Amino acid sequence: MSDIRLSKIRKDYGIFTAVADVDLHVVNGEFLTILGPSGSGKTTLLALIAGLSGPTGGQMHIGSQDVTYTPPQGRNIGLVFQSYALFPHMTVAENVAFPLEVRKWSRSKKDEAVGRVLQMMQLGALSSRKPSQLSGGQQQRVALARAIVFQPNILLLDEPLGALDKKLREELQVELKQLQRRLGITTLLVTHDQEEALSMGDRVMILNEGKVQQIATPEIAYLQPANRFVAEFLGTANIVSVSDGSSRKGILRPERLLLRTSAGTNKGVATVVSDLVYLGQTVRYYLSAADGTSFIAVRPFVGPKFALGSAVNVSWTEEDVWPID
Repeated sequence: MSDIRLSKIRKDYGIFTAVADVDLHVVNGEFLTILGPSGSGKTTLLALIAGLSGPTGGQMHIGSQDVTYTPPQGRNIGLVFQSYALFPHMTVAENVAFPLEVRKWSRSKKDEAVGRVLQMMQLGALSSRKPSQLSGGQQQRVALARAIVFQPNILLLDEPLGALDKKLREELQVELKQLQRRLGITTLLVTHDQEEALSMGDRVMILNEGKVQQIATPEIAYLQPANRFVAEFLGTANIVSVSDGSSRKGILRPERLLLRTSAGTNKGVATVVSDLVYLGQTVRYYLSAADGTSFIAVRPFVGPKFALGSAVNVSWTEEDVWPID
């Protein structure tokens, strides 16, 4: 396994900059999720690391090897796309064995490796089936098996769960994270799903317009965002004034708001429930004040509830406000 180091990596297409001078160190065995809106440079960055695209500038190392201009076959990287890219005319076992055929592994070594990874991915009973005979989740497992069968140094995942329904996607998120821990392989996952990025990554990197906005643990990125873009992209953020005598603003997460049916104190803001949304385990309240200020609060479904149109006092502690630029 290997670490990854990027130094001022850049990718320009004419006058358009897709990736702007990215510095990054992914330590050996780490799971990094890369998050950002469409066009933020996520997939371009992954293609640069894979060697599918050459950088305009900067340096890249995998382990001790400078791979800045090394072709994909010289990087020992496993890659999984959202489309899976399975060969329809091949069986599961043949698809998984394909990277080993290209690398000219011996028959015995190849059979051993394929058998081991099929067992690991719970695909042994499906080895003779074609991709068209598999469910979406099973196809995803085959694509993963093919990517790890040759024991790559790095695993790159480009939205591999994006085509799956929510329940299956959540199940496979857990499976994928467990697999990564078991293998100890350095892994980068590109996603546009905020929950997926926060739940799976040891750290998360947020990109926007080709620039790194923040690299941090999921908890730090959510509770202490580097700027307003990160604050609003990673979930819902209430923007409030910071009580330090300045004109600075801060973010307040919806679950941190304190709601009461009446003020009982001079503190807080008088609001009215303008809308509410039932989300299963939680209820999201949209609250409006007389001066036009609005808040969004989230509460567990169990316990006290507030009806549409009811008066609610909104307050918070200063410790729950994170100042932002």
